[in-house]
This record gives sequence, C-alpha cells and structure tokens, in this order.
Amino acid sequence: MLKLNAQVKIFSRVKFVEKLLFTKHLATMVKAGITVAEALSILIEQNKSSPLSLILKSILKDVENGQSVAKSMRKHPKVFDEFYISLIEVGEESGALEENLEFLAKQLSKDYSLRKKIQGAMFYPALVFGATFVMGGFISLFILPKLIGFFSAFDIELPLTTKILLFFANLMKNYGLFTVIGVAVFFFILYNIIRLPKIKPKWHSLLIKMPLFGRLISYGQLARFCRNLGTLLKSGVPVTKSLETTARTLSNLKFSNDLHQVAQEIQKGKNIGDILEQKGFGEFPPLVTKMVLVGEKTGKLEETLAYLGDFYDEEIDDISRNLTAILEPALLLTIGLMVGFVALAIISPIYELTGSIR
Repeated sequence: MLKLNAQVKIFSRVKFVEKLLFTKHLATMVKAGITVAEALSILIEQNKSSPLSLILKSILKDVENGQSVAKSMRKHPKVFDEFYISLIEVGEESGALEENLEFLAKQLSKDYSLRKKIQGAMFYPALVFGATFVMGGFISLFILPKLIGFFSAFDIELPLTTKILLFFANLMKNYGLFTVIGVAVFFFILYNIIRLPKIKPKWHSLLIKMPLFGRLISYGQLARFCRNLGTLLKSGVPVTKSLETTARTLSNLKFSNDLHQVAQEIQKGKNIGDILEQKGFGEFPPLVTKMVLVGEKTGKLEETLAYLGDFYDEEIDDISRNLTAILEPALLLTIGLMVGFVALAIISPIYELTGSIR
C-alpha cells in the first residue's frame, strides 16, 4: 500500500482530458447499475499505461476498505479539486451519485471547451510574436554583426537609421551572448517575482485590466464562476460552501478573493446579489449582479447562473473571432515597420554612395 501511494505521488500528473473521459465513463457505468468498485476496476484495465491507473488503484483500495469515493479522492487534490469532490460527496450522501457524475461530466466538457476557446484565441498572437522573436534573434546574432565591417568601409556620413542599426549590431557583436542571457534572466526573475504571495494578486488585477486580453480572461473567469456555482447549488451544496469551493476553482486571484469576501458576508444573512451590489466589485459586471438579484428573488438562481455561464461562453467566442481580426493588421503593420526600418538603414547609405560616385 505504501509503495502504491509513493508511485501515485510520483506519477500524479493527469491530463484534464483523461479526467473528463474517466468521469464520463464512470457516470455511464454507474447509471447502468455497475457498482463503483466494479467500474473502477474496469477503468483501471482501460487506463493501464496512464498515470491515472495508479490513482484509480489507490481509490479502489480505499473503496474496498469501506471508505467513501469522495474521501478517497480527497487524497489526490492535484487531480480531483474541491469542486469535483463536493459534487461526489453530495451525490453519495443523497443517493444521487449517478446524476452528479453526469453533472460533472457535462461541466468538465464545458470547462474543456472553454479552455480550448481561450487557447485558440491566444494561439495566433503567440505564434506571430514567437516567430518575430526567433527571426529577430537570428538576424541580431548572425546577420547584423557582419554589416559592421561593410558599412565602416563607406567614406560617407551615414543616415540616422543606419547609425541606430550599427549601434545595435555592435551591441550584439560585442555583448550578444550576454544580452541574450540577460534577457532570459530578466524574464526568469520577473516570472518568479509575479508569483510571490504579495505580488501575485496585484499582477492578476493588472491582467484583467489589459485591453482585449483582459476581457478574455475576465469572461473566462465569469463563465466558470456562474457554471460552477450554479452546478453546486443545484446539487444541494450549501451556499457558503458553494461560494468557497467556486472561489478555489478560479485561477484569477482577484475573482477568487472577491468570492471569499462574498462567502463571509453570506454568513451574516445577506444575499449574493446584494453583496455584489454593495461591494461594487469591478470584476463582476452590472449584468451579473442584476441577474443574480433577480434569480435570488424568483428562486431560480441556478437557472440564472446557467444562462449567464452560456452567455459568457458565447462572448468568448465573439472575442476569439474579433481578436484575430483586430490583431492581424496591427501585428503585420508592426512587422512591416521593423522590416522597413532595417531595409531603409541598409539601402540608404548604398544609395548615397552610388550617388556620390556619379
């Protein structure tokens, strides 16, 4: 048993899509009347070559020893988060495990789709920036230093653009390696600084204020908030616990910290909508606040949250389409200006030299 737990700790990295498929298959088998222990045994056989099989073996061992599925899953927090475990726990207690597994499978599918949409929206800009960086680095390290001797032989006053290019070429020739290492070290230090507990919340607040990308991040968090909170409430999880659990599922600390505050205020007998309105959290648009207020007054909060989750999913689709349309000309213009500057810096002195020979 100890050996199995050690292996689980080493090979605990499970892909999101593996967890999604596991949940779907488990829901299908439990719905068909197969016991959880039998279903886990079948899934272990299906996932022999996956790190997930080790985790499932550990869960099966605990279940056979009389532990609940939720309690055994809680030992693997890197794979099964609090949202997942809460739904399993409520399902076991209420006798609605198969329904909650189906809920989970649907929510994980939506979450997976949301991730893909955001990744798709970020792919094109990242590809262009990456290609520009690689090409710029290659030209700076291997092409520009060779131009120094060429232009030094010109017995003419060089244009300003050429002087700037030669300055950069000299820098790369004499200190190119140190420059590259310095830039890499700078980004490494910056990456670690923004992960510090005191800095990370401020960085996350800054991210959601960025043009275009900030809106994409915000809508992603809002979609997850609405969908997860609605699912937990519909499954019978108490409001305070639902808010705390939802807060832990959000990746942006500004949203997460706001929800923790809402959860604290809920204990004083207030409604979610009233708290959002009074606190004036800038991250939660008036639409969300008003819709939540209406949902609470009409007793249809779960349905309202489900609608809002779908609404923000569609908004992400629109941003994804518009992002490419907006960024493509801007990126092409930037690259064109850079290429034009280099071309002007190289051609101008040659043109002046040929003119002076005449």
